[in-house]
Amino acid sequence: MQERNVHPGLKLALELGPVLLFFVAYVWLRDDSFVIGGTEYEAFILITAAFVPLMAACMGVLWLLSGRLSRMQVVTLVLVVVFGGLTVWLNDERFFKMKPTIIYAMFALVLGLGLLRGESWLQFVMDGMMPLQREGWMLLTKRLALFFGVLALSNELVWRLMSTDAWVNFKTFVLPAALFGFFMTQAKLFERYSIDKPE
Repeated sequence: MQERNVHPGLKLALELGPVLLFFVAYVWLRDDSFVIGGTEYEAFILITAAFVPLMAACMGVLWLLSGRLSRMQVVTLVLVVVFGGLTVWLNDERFFKMKPTIIYAMFALVLGLGLLRGESWLQFVMDGMMPLQREGWMLLTKRLALFFGVLALSNELVWRLMSTDAWVNFKTFVLPAALFGFFMTQAKLFERYSIDKPE
């Protein structure tokens, strides 16, 4: 399928919409529990059950509109389906809480393996978005691999040591803000190693 441009606002809504709806539903229903088929489910479990197909549907719409999904989006969707499914099937919220740890640890590991081979696999994924010199890609990859490792450890500490309310807030607001802040702090790197420097 040929790749097509999608309005940035619509793309952002499709990517972040399910996460924000998860947060709103959790805040609304967090103190409730429901009995279905003789089994009691906390609101977190049922919201997760709704989140998984909603996330899959949004990624499907994005794929139909744009003609492609990034490798990171595909991996994230697969992990959402697997860990969300385990959460609902086993009626255990820990699996869904572990998902960000697995995602960020896997990204850190993959980037680290590429660095050990003297390659920037981040460049392979994002080259069209940020044209950088090889030195810039290698430095950015090192920083991002370390940053993903920190995010994985942070998520693990939050879900194990803090309340579900704290984890939902952390997942909804802190993790996206941290990623945004990371790339903002790399402005000098982008400027220094950009291939298309302004005159």
